[in-house]
Amino acid sequence: MDGVKRLVLTALAGLIVAGGVFAGGGSDKGGSGGAANGSKTYEINIAHIVNEDNIWHKASLFFKKEAESRSEGRIKVNIYPNSQLGTEMDAVNSIITDGGTDITLTGESMQSVIPEMGVLGVPYLLTSSELLNKVAAGPVGKQLEDLLLKNANMRVLGYFERGPRNVTSNKPIRSPSDMNGFVIRVSASPITVATWEAVGAKPVPMAFAEVFTALQQKTIDGQENPLAMIKTGNFNEVQRFLNKTEHLRTWIYFVLSETKFQSLPKDLQDLVIDAGKKTQAYEHELFLKDEAELEQYLSQNGMTIVSDVDQAAFVRQASAGVEKVLPPKIKPLYDQIKAMQ
Repeated sequence: MDGVKRLVLTALAGLIVAGGVFAGGGSDKGGSGGAANGSKTYEINIAHIVNEDNIWHKASLFFKKEAESRSEGRIKVNIYPNSQLGTEMDAVNSIITDGGTDITLTGESMQSVIPEMGVLGVPYLLTSSELLNKVAAGPVGKQLEDLLLKNANMRVLGYFERGPRNVTSNKPIRSPSDMNGFVIRVSASPITVATWEAVGAKPVPMAFAEVFTALQQKTIDGQENPLAMIKTGNFNEVQRFLNKTEHLRTWIYFVLSETKFQSLPKDLQDLVIDAGKKTQAYEHELFLKDEAELEQYLSQNGMTIVSDVDQAAFVRQASAGVEKVLPPKIKPLYDQIKAMQ
């Protein structure tokens, strides 16, 4: 990370803490603010970009309940949903620089820090939920977790499967030809940009919090996200069609600052790790139920579902474009996953 940027982020995080946004700034508290038994209280701050209806937030609440109740008050969890503390990368940078955020949800966006994380954003690489979980829980997933710990100060507590990403628009999209000149918001991922350029679109990286306004003002034509994020962003209010391109299946990591983790006594470290595993299992139950309900909700609230998308045509064009730009650090992971298909 650029040194000047790191210093600026650290300084900004310090101002936030000083201003009282974080109750305790993620630092340890004792005395009258401690647990009932007089022992030290450890505060853990969770920051994420989704609203309170999203299952990621519900999973965060589950983690809070597990950590607080099982620690008998020695752990206090504060949750800041709905981009209250900034974008996903703001939360990521806060963890990297010990700026006050302790837990967030992140995935392919991390490739700006760890290039290998870009494999999470390769379209049509993971073709089923079963393959996704096999990869995430296997050697490829372990390698990514090790990189997050080594290079980003992040300990993985669990991962959440994401539903397939789909394109929303104000015209039906059934084939790559419908994407010609289409201005689409994408995450800040070189591979994602290459994907949409390969099918003729004009990708524009943009923070999630800015997408609704951009769609409303028609500075972009559409965006691509899982159903949960389409609902979270209220994109059904400004987009008429949900096109089932299902171009990307991936997962997102529930990560804890390694600095915070190491500040905890051993018994609380074990508790937090176990709470993370239980949170992953809890979230997965919610996810399976949520996908069907989300499509129904979007259909009933202004969106026409376009199911007859020529995915084979998208696969041919997108994959050919992506394979030309795969960075050397991603190619070995890409090949490992392709071999598992």
